[in-house]
Amino acid sequence: MRIPPRITTLGGAAALLSVLLVGAPAATAGAATAAPVAASSPSSPFQVTAVGSVCYTALPSQAHDTLDLIDAGGPFPYSQDGVVFQNREGVLPGQSTGYYHEYTVITPGSPTRGARRIVTGKKAQEDYYTADHYATFRLIDQGC
Repeated sequence: MRIPPRITTLGGAAALLSVLLVGAPAATAGAATAAPVAASSPSSPFQVTAVGSVCYTALPSQAHDTLDLIDAGGPFPYSQDGVVFQNREGVLPGQSTGYYHEYTVITPGSPTRGARRIVTGKKAQEDYYTADHYATFRLIDQGC
């Protein structure tokens, strides 16, 4: 089972820096879910939304299946599963190329891969869910 990294309380200076750089307050340990905050990146023409969180139990069952496959190392249903996620939209925290990898969350009845994905980071148990093909992401909280 995957457990996301703990979110620590940031001091006042970090919170101010977050507001200045991102336009949104920094996350704190007490925030169970964060409301999306619209933002745009100078390097990206996309309208993006800040990362919030989602309880593991609130995910569709197919997302649970994908997380289980990731933990087991596959086999994955699509050849694109496990490829490097570029974070072109700039929604996830900025990291070097190769930090994030993406996996398909099967959408029942869809003739294609659909829009749902799990994106993993290199930190232990850093998993994000998107249901709208990278417009928004939610850090998966295994504790609820």
